[in-house]
Amino acid sequence: MKKHLKRLPAPRSWTIARKTQFWTTKPSPGPHPIEASVPLGLILRDMLRVCDTAREARRILNGRKVHVDGRAVTDPKFPVGLMDVLSFQETKAHYRMLVNTRGRMALVPIEDGEATWKLCRIEDKTTVRGGKAQLNLHDGRNLLLPKDSYKTGTTLKVQLPAQKVLGHYELGPGVAALITGGKHVGEVAHVLEVFRTRNPRANTVTFKEGFSTDIDKVFVVGKEAPEVRTPEVSAL
Repeated sequence: MKKHLKRLPAPRSWTIARKTQFWTTKPSPGPHPIEASVPLGLILRDMLRVCDTAREARRILNGRKVHVDGRAVTDPKFPVGLMDVLSFQETKAHYRMLVNTRGRMALVPIEDGEATWKLCRIEDKTTVRGGKAQLNLHDGRNLLLPKDSYKTGTTLKVQLPAQKVLGHYELGPGVAALITGGKHVGEVAHVLEVFRTRNPRANTVTFKEGFSTDIDKVFVVGKEAPEVRTPEVSAL
């Protein structure tokens, strides 16, 4: 596996200048895939522009004043992905990573209270020793619960960094959902119906706004109105 990444073939979801330099930062293996995340050092230098060089970004991170999901991160290659909360301890500035209607990862400024939680989609679940339910979430974290209370595809509102479940939004008619890929990427739509099949074809979701998409591109963000503010095209 190559340790370097050229700017031209970098994921189109990254908001970076393609021809100013030859190389860019390749993210470390982590909780998000490369096309759905941005390295933390790249966020500081190219998106937020709080520094001019990768060396300055490393110096900032070594001060342990930059937190992701409530925990200090010092690795400039750490991948920050969908719904992650980025916090600066000195300036008290907070951002949530989302995707805009151009399919690019974008940072949305949030208030102090919003930085204490994040939304996580249940990707899979298993039963472990003792009859407990292990929920595998979209950001790589696992939750152990006393009983199996949630379905796959449900979104949990998780407290940071304690990982306490504050609420949940089950995928079903009427809920608000963020589209994370395809033609309608970055849009928030309201579910009309969920079609689940038992054949190799993908499960699909239709929306009141008049379109449908694969279920794996649907991220529930609220019961009727979204819990998170979606980015403008001009967002960071």
